[in-house]
Amino acid sequence: MDALDLVPNKKIECLDKGFVELVDVMPRIVPDGQTCDYAICQMARTSYGQGTKTVNEDKGLLNLLMRNSHTSPFEAIEIKLHMKLPIFVARQMIRHRSSSLNEISSRYSVMKDEFYFPKAEELRLQSNSNKQGSEGVVNLETAQKYVQAIEDQSKECYKWYLEMLEVGIAREQARMILPVNLYTEWYWKQDLHNLMHLIALRCDSHAQHEIQVYGNAILEIVKHLCPWTIEAWEKYHPMRGAIKLTKPEVDAIKDYNQSKSQNGIISMVGPIGTENKREQNEWNSKANSLGFDI
Repeated sequence: MDALDLVPNKKIECLDKGFVELVDVMPRIVPDGQTCDYAICQMARTSYGQGTKTVNEDKGLLNLLMRNSHTSPFEAIEIKLHMKLPIFVARQMIRHRSSSLNEISSRYSVMKDEFYFPKAEELRLQSNSNKQGSEGVVNLETAQKYVQAIEDQSKECYKWYLEMLEVGIAREQARMILPVNLYTEWYWKQDLHNLMHLIALRCDSHAQHEIQVYGNAILEIVKHLCPWTIEAWEKYHPMRGAIKLTKPEVDAIKDYNQSKSQNGIISMVGPIGTENKREQNEWNSKANSLGFDI
């Protein structure tokens, strides 16, 4: 079975003119009735055979790997994407340095007259509590004024760009006048482990809205290629609702429960909501180490 056929919508529109498109994946061929998850299980078992036992055993293995941060098997999957995105979004994406990519060259090519223009109702206010973030929206009348200014200035810059090219100024210098809302394109290849790190950060509510759009598009593609892995990732990743405690936090809980126990008060917690025996035992051990009774 061709793994590309697992994804019903291979090209997802983003913002006003951008997109994320699935180009290729390794493994490209998967056993009938399975997904790319099988290759992770195969690698985890260091098997040269099919690597698959039963659905429940494979799901259990993926949960175990994710829960205990055994990351190497997730590198068995490689995903290649074609993206069209504004330069200011691309510069945030490029912070994920574990990818291999090739971007359109504005030294070699004449850049297209394609800019990202936010809608007036999408223009946001600077956050008072987060120096790099935003919160709330700008008054609609004010927003319309400045959204129009963005559009006018982008078109003016592009007009000067073309004029500079016409008089013979080198493309590598003429491009300096183009603003960062200009769209660029690239091919982006990354293994699944590092791609999950990317989407964990870029799908988070604290990320800039425009890059959240691309993070969610990538997640939509990956969840069809590796549904069991994403299911485990949603359960166990700290940025998807899980919590990992530092040693001082653990000590604070233990000290509190010990003081309650000395006063004859028993700290109780309920059983974990899973049928998995290994996970139940892990929870019982953790709860007891923190001074709780199950």
